[in-house]
Amino acid sequence: MASDLFDLRTRVIKALAHPMRLKIIDQLEIDQERCVCELVDALGCDQPLVSKHLAVLKNAGLVTSRQEGTSVYYKLRTPCVKKFLECIDHVLKENLQATNEEMSRVIDCR
Repeated sequence: MASDLFDLRTRVIKALAHPMRLKIIDQLEIDQERCVCELVDALGCDQPLVSKHLAVLKNAGLVTSRQEGTSVYYKLRTPCVKKFLECIDHVLKENLQATNEEMSRVIDCR
């Protein structure tokens, strides 16, 4: 049972493990839909590429979609996705501070 939970978590994390998908997440909000055409313009990429990455995010349950005519609109399914990315940013900041402190100690020892 616990292993199933880890498998499910892995699936979601793998869906986030691509720079383009992180850029798409950055463009989306939970309370505001964006059509694929808007994402294509914002990201400067081809529509098929953006759609492919949106499909991965949707299959992982990170985004929802709604079709209206020929347009498809996407939004985040839950705000915790952005909070998770903020947590990662905090880890990166902490790592950078630790690296800078270590570099300062090395330079001071010279």
